Amino acid sequence: MSVSHALESDVADGVDMLRRQDPELAEVLLGEAQRQATTLQLIAAENFTSPAVLAALGSPLANKYAEGYPGARYHGGCEIVDVAERLAVERARALFGAEHANVQSHSGSSAVLAAYAALLRPGDTVLALGLAHGGHLTHGSSANFSGRWFEFVPYGVDAESGLIDYEQVRALARTHRPKAIVCGSIAYPRHIDYALFREIADETGAYLIADAAHPIGLVAGGAAPSPVPYADVVCATTHKVLRGPRGGMLLCGAELAERVDRAVFPFTQGGAQMHTIAAKAVAFGEAATPAFTAYAHQVVANARVLAAGLAAEGFAVTTGGTDTHLITADPAPLGVDGRTARGLFSAAGVVLDCCPLPHGEARGLRLGTAAPTTQGMGEPEMARIAVLLAGVLRGAVGSAGAREEVRELAGRFPPYPGR
Repeated sequence: MSVSHALESDVADGVDMLRRQDPELAEVLLGEAQRQATTLQLIAAENFTSPAVLAALGSPLANKYAEGYPGARYHGGCEIVDVAERLAVERARALFGAEHANVQSHSGSSAVLAAYAALLRPGDTVLALGLAHGGHLTHGSSANFSGRWFEFVPYGVDAESGLIDYEQVRALARTHRPKAIVCGSIAYPRHIDYALFREIADETGAYLIADAAHPIGLVAGGAAPSPVPYADVVCATTHKVLRGPRGGMLLCGAELAERVDRAVFPFTQGGAQMHTIAAKAVAFGEAATPAFTAYAHQVVANARVLAAGLAAEGFAVTTGGTDTHLITADPAPLGVDGRTARGLFSAAGVVLDCCPLPHGEARGLRLGTAAPTTQGMGEPEMARIAVLLAGVLRGAVGSAGAREEVRELAGRFPPYPGR
C-alpha cells in the first residue's frame, strides 16, 4: 500500500473509531457540519478552508513538538516539519512581497502581542482606532493585555462619512508622540490609507503596526492595497478571506526579523503547531493562484452588491458601502436594534455578528461575504440575501419560511460538494 493510500485509510479509520469510541463527540462534529451546510455564514471573520487545508490540519504533523525555528529546534526529529515551516515562510514572503515572515503565531491576537513585544515596553503610548469605532480588543481594551500594559490613545471615524479622520490621527500623534501607531479594524469597510499613516508615523517618530487580519486575504488576491511596503510590522490572521487555518502571522523587514521572531518564541509562545503551520503553507500556495485572485475580487463584488441591496431595503449602511468583504449596517430604520436583528436572523438560519456603531450607543450588524463566495455564490445570490434579510426584519417572511429559503440556497451551494 502506498503512503498516500495508507493515510486515506487512516483518516477513514479515524472517523469510524471516533464513532465507536466517542459517539457523543462524533455527534457534535456531525452536527456542526450539518449546521454549516444548512445555514448562511455571513460572519466577516469566518470562511471555509479547502479540503487540502483540512487534510494538513488532521495530519501526523499534529504529533510533533517543535519549539524554536527550522534548524534550531529544542527537540529532535524536526527535520521533516522544518521543511513544512520553511515552505510556509517562503510562500508567505513571496505572496505578500515581505522580506521576512513569521508563521508561528497561534492567532491574530497572538501576532499583535508579538508585534507589541518586539517594538514596545510596558507603559509606552500607542495610537489606535477606538474600540467603539471598530478597533480590536488588542487595540487598547481595558479587559485585554493591551489596555493594561500600554497607554492607548484612541482615534476615530468622522461622524458624517464614517471614514477614518486622518487629520485627527495626525493631531493626536503630534500631541502624544506615541511609540507606535496601529492601523487596522475589525469593522471598517473601506481601504486604509497606509501611505498616509506611514507619513504621520515618520513625522512623529512612531513605529507603524498594521493589523491586517481582515483585509490580508484580499491583499493576497490583489483586491486590496498592501500594508507591507509601509508598515514596520504587519499582523494578520490566516483564516478569514485568506481561507487558511485559524492562526496568525507577522510580516516585516529584515531589520526587525530577529526581534519579531524572538517576540513570538520564546517571549510569547512555546511550541509551534506544526500541523497548523503546514495548513498555512497549503493556504499560501492556494492564494498564489489565478483562481484565488478571481475569488478575492468576487468577494468584493459580492460585498458591494449586498451592501447596495441592504441600503435599498432601508438599512443604514455605514460609509455608504464597502471596498472589502465587510459591511456594517444599522437596522434601526427597519424598526429593530442590532441584537434583536441578530436573533431574528439566527432563527432564520442566517449567522452574522453585532458590532458597535460609532458616535452612539446602538449596536449595528457586521456581515461578510468571504464564506458564501467560497461556496460559489455570486451577485444574484447577494441581492436575494439582502431582500431576505429585510423581509425577516419587516415580518414579511416568517422564520419558518425564511429558514426554508436559506436551506434551499445553502443546499445549492454546499461548502464541500460531494463530501
